[in-house]
Amino acid sequence: MQEISSAEGFWNDPQKAGEVMKEMESLKGEIAELAELENRLRDLSEFVEMYETLSGKEQEEIWKQFENLKTDVEKMEFKSLLGGEYDRNDVILAIHSGAGGVDAQDWAEMLLRMYLRWAESKGYSAKVVDESKGSEAGIKSVTVEIEGAYAYGYLKGEAGVHRLVRLSPFNSDNLRQTSFALVEILPVIAEIKEVSINPQDLLIDTYRASGAGGQHVNTTDSAVRITHKPTGVVVTCQSERSQIQNRERAMKVLKARIHQKFLEEQEKEKKKLRGEFQSAEWGSQIRSYVLHPYKMVKDHRTKHETSEAEKVLEGNLDGFMEEYLKFNVKRP
Repeated sequence: MQEISSAEGFWNDPQKAGEVMKEMESLKGEIAELAELENRLRDLSEFVEMYETLSGKEQEEIWKQFENLKTDVEKMEFKSLLGGEYDRNDVILAIHSGAGGVDAQDWAEMLLRMYLRWAESKGYSAKVVDESKGSEAGIKSVTVEIEGAYAYGYLKGEAGVHRLVRLSPFNSDNLRQTSFALVEILPVIAEIKEVSINPQDLLIDTYRASGAGGQHVNTTDSAVRITHKPTGVVVTCQSERSQIQNRERAMKVLKARIHQKFLEEQEKEKKKLRGEFQSAEWGSQIRSYVLHPYKMVKDHRTKHETSEAEKVLEGNLDGFMEEYLKFNVKRP
């Protein structure tokens, strides 16, 4: 990458150059981490050789250093689980409310807040690309672009149906209500290897963005809708004031969705050949969040669970993500 970045004409394409520099800095950081661990291990090895000659307090210090090093090595070892083709990439996260009416739309908004809090805790940047508000409360659907090292790798296990059980705040009897929402996780990719996008196959519409109002808002046709005619994939973006910027963001989402559609069709064919194909239904949830009559969040794939439901909804998702990555490696 250093050779590429020093080549003549490298900055002729600023966007591609920026992506290369961003990845190179991330790799340099990981190399520095490994070098630091290696130095600590070498220093500790020297003390271990003369362990028997040290005082009790010095021996305790050696054990403390060992435990700290062990923890840091395990963290680095865990990163090796993030070795998928797109795991280092930024991510497109979409949430769609499902069965459950207003409660489901409120649940979709709760999930949005959860993932935004998680992204913030990681130092990632998150941008709402498109959002459809519910008629009474919550959201019908939302699309978010999250930028950060390994964003897709961490979030890929979140894809699927999420189920909430609670006392409904939207009915007078405060009855127990079960709501569903679908989470989509798509990697941001520069080019799709398997599918080429012909500009002539794109239908691009512009329209006036909806919003809260204010100066220059809703006065121009800045929102963009792109339809890929061969696949029927439709994406919209109205988060930016500039039509050009909305078009660029919409194209990112379009590429991600077309790539996902290609992978899903491939997997569907494999399952048909193996006789395993089943249609996706709301009942096939990946995780349940129970707030009444007890509190528990449980992942139905890994069996990982916690009673600290509030912390999870505040974005404390690392335990679930780590267990999924370990589970995913063990799967045949």
